[in-house]
Amino acid sequence: MPASSSGIRAAIAVIAGVLALASTASAQQLPPPLARSPVTGPRVPTTPPRAASCHNGASFDRFLAELKQQAAAQGVSQRTLAEAGPYLVYDQGIVNRDRGQRVFGQIFTEFAGRMAATYRMQNGQQHIRTYAAAFARAEKEYGVPPAVIAAFWGLESDFGANMGNLPTLRSLVSLAYDCRRSERFQNETIAALKVIDRGDLSPAEMIGSWAGELGQTQFLPTHYFTYAVDYDGDGRRNLLHSAPDVIGSTANYIATGLKWRRGEPWLEEVRAPQNFPWDQADLTIQLPRSKFAGLGVTYADGRPLPKDNLSASLLLPMGRMGPAFLAYANFAAYTEWNNSLIYSTTAAYLATRIAGAPPMHRPAIAVAQLPFKEIKELQQLLVRAGFDVGKVDGVLGQQSRTAVKAMQIKYGLPADSWPTAELLARMRGTPRVQAGPVALPVAR
Repeated sequence: MPASSSGIRAAIAVIAGVLALASTASAQQLPPPLARSPVTGPRVPTTPPRAASCHNGASFDRFLAELKQQAAAQGVSQRTLAEAGPYLVYDQGIVNRDRGQRVFGQIFTEFAGRMAATYRMQNGQQHIRTYAAAFARAEKEYGVPPAVIAAFWGLESDFGANMGNLPTLRSLVSLAYDCRRSERFQNETIAALKVIDRGDLSPAEMIGSWAGELGQTQFLPTHYFTYAVDYDGDGRRNLLHSAPDVIGSTANYIATGLKWRRGEPWLEEVRAPQNFPWDQADLTIQLPRSKFAGLGVTYADGRPLPKDNLSASLLLPMGRMGPAFLAYANFAAYTEWNNSLIYSTTAAYLATRIAGAPPMHRPAIAVAQLPFKEIKELQQLLVRAGFDVGKVDGVLGQQSRTAVKAMQIKYGLPADSWPTAELLARMRGTPRVQAGPVALPVAR
């Protein structure tokens, strides 16, 4: 979930899901979406780990004792610590999975075609009808449209069908002991204990993804503790089985945590002319719609844009030859939820589809793409040219896109931030080569 979510943050391997609420707050409990074996007590799946260097060589048991002391200092009761104790065990398999996250090559139109498919759009619309009262309440209280909530619900768990099946406390404490992101997951472990202490979930009920996300919109425990609300009035905040709680909590997080702007759009498909100044197509550049209209940008169906001062950015997830969108200020909520450009654009696009927008226009011809190895080579060349692209990993993140754009400007190429064979050839100092239309770049 939210920007820190590891389950979907790991490049683009995401199973989606969206949630809906009922019209009456009394009988709005959802049954567990998947039958699972009851977790009566965790089994220690691996041998004890070697002492972690980031904890001054302390053993896991000593680390855990200190973590419990921190939790107690933050108000977690001894009763909760005792109840959670059997679940706070180390699992090397979780750490291996975290370190072994793979990047999957996926182009936006293919990812969006799968994840924002018609059936998911229709499912979201059905959930909104089924739980109309809860969605209406959330929109009134938080200003977040039902389609926006439903799209995240669908992408995160397919409306509760895919929430994960691993003991959350075991995942969290294992990642807390590992040195890669120890402080972050120590905080998440303590937050999970606070959720238990508050009475929302028991340790046995805390079943979720391998990276510790919980519930039908996959909240990390810090977000669960901070933003979960009791929308069905039963005294608990249950994001695993209560549709009203999921809807209200997701709306609260989007509005309060991600600063959603009430009454404003988030994404609209547009069409840009071939003579558009492509260096102006960037999420860091905001222009009034009147300016875009003056540059020849129209809605995708040819209708003119309003000539007003509402600011937006021209978003080209596949460069100038692919789909084009106006991304408004609310689009920042999507990139905060998940910093993958492909995921965030897909989530925003799915929300527009659930709200009634037509399918996006597909490129008339396949967009030429560089394969993983050549993206990585391009990054290496960009580093040599003095650019900071972050990690040289074959992943087309924002830093790489910014550097690509700068080099396109230098070489007089269309500056749409999309890496091409021509740019790579220029940077190699070799004659232009033609990229095949089937090789997939790795993009975030």
